[in-house]
Amino acid sequence: MVAFVIAVGVVFSILSNRPNSSKAIPSSVSAANGKAIVFNAGLKNKPVVDIWEDLQCPVCARFEQTNGEHIQKLITEKRAVVNFHLLSFIGPESILAANALACSADEDKFLALHKYLYATQGAENSGIWSNEGLISAAKEAGLSTSTFSSCVNSGKYTNWVSDVGDEGAAKGINSTPTVFVNGKELDRKTQYFDLAGFSAAVEG
Repeated sequence: MVAFVIAVGVVFSILSNRPNSSKAIPSSVSAANGKAIVFNAGLKNKPVVDIWEDLQCPVCARFEQTNGEHIQKLITEKRAVVNFHLLSFIGPESILAANALACSADEDKFLALHKYLYATQGAENSGIWSNEGLISAAKEAGLSTSTFSSCVNSGKYTNWVSDVGDEGAAKGINSTPTVFVNGKELDRKTQYFDLAGFSAAVEG
């Protein structure tokens, strides 16, 4: 219980000490509701994939390992609309990582950093994903601009990250990953961790 209270306190501190982030929204958010990083917005007659994830979630890393390359092809080949919903319920480093990913979206490096963070995921709230650590990770993923570093260090999108969490709670998202295709949740046993099952669910 003490650990939980400390974690909540740290999260509150992160969210409450960002005076400049109250209205900041990443450039690649969903036009529909402003709560997801969207790829191929406006693409017609294609499947819509919604991925709810926490960057510290080990099962999310497994989902990325299984399906990440295929999802990137769906995006780059314009075969699907893909919405990434960045949740942060595991703790303060989830907030920092989600903020960094939102910053990377402004630089067109979201997919590269997303892949790298899952590939190098450590123990939850272990200190790996401080702002300094995230900036270092981004350099390894090919992103080293001063605007990105400033975005991360200022916590530009932390309030937006909190809003995404509120939306997830309102929609009853209580575990990660949670994945929908055209509004229908996929079957965790057959479609999350089997590439053939996931591919069939998306494109039939």
